[in-house]
Amino acid sequence: MQTIEARIRDFVRDTFPSEDHDNLALEQSLFDAGILDSIGVLSLVTWLESEFEIIVDDDDVIPENIDGIGPLVRYVESKHAEARLAG
Repeated sequence: MQTIEARIRDFVRDTFPSEDHDNLALEQSLFDAGILDSIGVLSLVTWLESEFEIIVDDDDVIPENIDGIGPLVRYVESKHAEARLAG
């Protein structure tokens, strides 16, 4: 089974064409790298909800949660942790 990071990297690479994918650092901004734009955010959020069985609240769609592989991994992990505590 792939890690959360690997799954996110695969999705970003397959969905948002860019030459920078191979050199993408964990904390690098997807917006600054030209990989993600405002329309791409909708695709990303829809995929996150489906792939990781989470609900992405509108208030959560902020750069601190979605602008980078590292932030995305931490966000998914935090949503899973919330679900475990609630369940």
